Amino acid sequence: MKHLNKIILIAVVAVCCFSCKKSFLDRPSQSQISSDNFYKTTSDLRLATASLYGGAPWGIWHHEAFLPLGDILSGNGNRQWIADWTQLYTRTITAGNSVMQGGWKGLYNLVGQCNGVINSIEQKADKSISDADKNAALGEAKFIRGMAYYYLASLWGAVPIIEDNSKLIKDPLLKRNIVSDVYKFVTLDLNFAAQHLPLTNEKGRVTTWSAQGMLAKVYLTMAGLGGSGTRNQTYLDSAKYFAGNVCNESGLNLLPNYYNLFQSQFNDNQESLFALQWATGPSIGWEEGNLLLTYSPSSDINPQKNGAWTSLDVTYDLYLNYEEKDSVRRKATIMLNGDFYPELNAAGGGYKATGQVMKKHIIGNEKDNNSPSMTFTASVEHDALLRLADVYLIYAEAILGNNASTSDAEALKYFNKVRTRAGVDPVSSINMDDIIKERRIEFAFEGQYWLDLVRLSYWNPTKAVNILNNQQRVTFKYENGVATPDPPIGTAVLPATVSSFTLQLPASELAADPNLAEPPVPYY
Repeated sequence: MKHLNKIILIAVVAVCCFSCKKSFLDRPSQSQISSDNFYKTTSDLRLATASLYGGAPWGIWHHEAFLPLGDILSGNGNRQWIADWTQLYTRTITAGNSVMQGGWKGLYNLVGQCNGVINSIEQKADKSISDADKNAALGEAKFIRGMAYYYLASLWGAVPIIEDNSKLIKDPLLKRNIVSDVYKFVTLDLNFAAQHLPLTNEKGRVTTWSAQGMLAKVYLTMAGLGGSGTRNQTYLDSAKYFAGNVCNESGLNLLPNYYNLFQSQFNDNQESLFALQWATGPSIGWEEGNLLLTYSPSSDINPQKNGAWTSLDVTYDLYLNYEEKDSVRRKATIMLNGDFYPELNAAGGGYKATGQVMKKHIIGNEKDNNSPSMTFTASVEHDALLRLADVYLIYAEAILGNNASTSDAEALKYFNKVRTRAGVDPVSSINMDDIIKERRIEFAFEGQYWLDLVRLSYWNPTKAVNILNNQQRVTFKYENGVATPDPPIGTAVLPATVSSFTLQLPASELAADPNLAEPPVPYY
């Protein structure tokens, strides 16, 4: 398992840290601080955990796999001339697919960095540091490690669980662990975080509400494992409990304007439960910054008028999900030919869209964002991986549970909060179809839709397969207010099956570690 070991052993000898002299985002070289002369004060612990919120630990996964696996694989978008993206889109994925390999490598890079911080705090933290401060720092690192393993389990199912990187020196060949144990590992990390993280924290850092919201999502996912048309009620109750805590006890509220969620002026807003913290400037290395501006449709609206490499085309199927009143979410998420965006290249008179592409994360140039040092490889957007709206819809789904529909007041209250914020009419009852559609629209191009379909496939595989196979999985033209679907792309889209919801292991990893091909084993 040479590739994986090389990544995760990095954290044995060094930990990414950065100076607190300027801001939460100022990161020096990884080699500047050794674990042997660090972890002496609570401030040191805060510096160590802050390193896990963005930069190199997240960079590979975020750039190479985040949107392709979340939104191309699920049928929200595509760009035909990128062969490995087309594999995802057409379900012709090979074991050498670069997106899949980048996702695996990136997430295990993140796991390795988290393990380095966790083990260093446990072994080297000075005795003068209080248990509360030590556990709070461990809670941050375990929250982020839990996030990484949630993605790994959702995408690949059974994967190796690694807690101590140093053990790989003696035994580098690993077997995969059964998927239920991977999710159990995630819940243990998140439960620790929920117990030890504070109610409030420095802007951009996670709190107990972040951990409880993520716990709700994981328990909702686990509820379907091994199900056949029904979900485990105990896990549904756990999802309901933790989501309910966030909804009713946190004091947090949705940001009033959906459109503002994806503007840098509203980074780390009240709705953001966990967002990646990206630094900017020309000194930021490749895949150390937020590279989502490379999806821009035009260099004219990018920093230094550069970097619009690969706009992400929108599928006709996603477009059809927006009702007429849902104009705020639609325009914040996808551009249609003729749409005008005054905030993009504002000094130059704004931007008029010329095609049907992703808008979300396209935030404009350095002047638009009052950030002179901003570059197209280091966007200043702190994109959220967990929002309060997500927890609202998890709560509604956990209450729905195994019922065909529900008019439960609590479920409707929070489901309708999401809808009314978007300017669409509230509903008087909801079913699973309503929740799937609402989640797709609310979180399109936030890397969520594929994970939602995987969760559904655990307990209702027929429904999940039918959703994929019934998609109008083509791009479209939009002229004079009329959308016209394009012909199918050259490579035929293969029919989905239940096996489509679990990615194959990357060829490079299998070649380096034949044990990965063996049946998964229990971890507990």
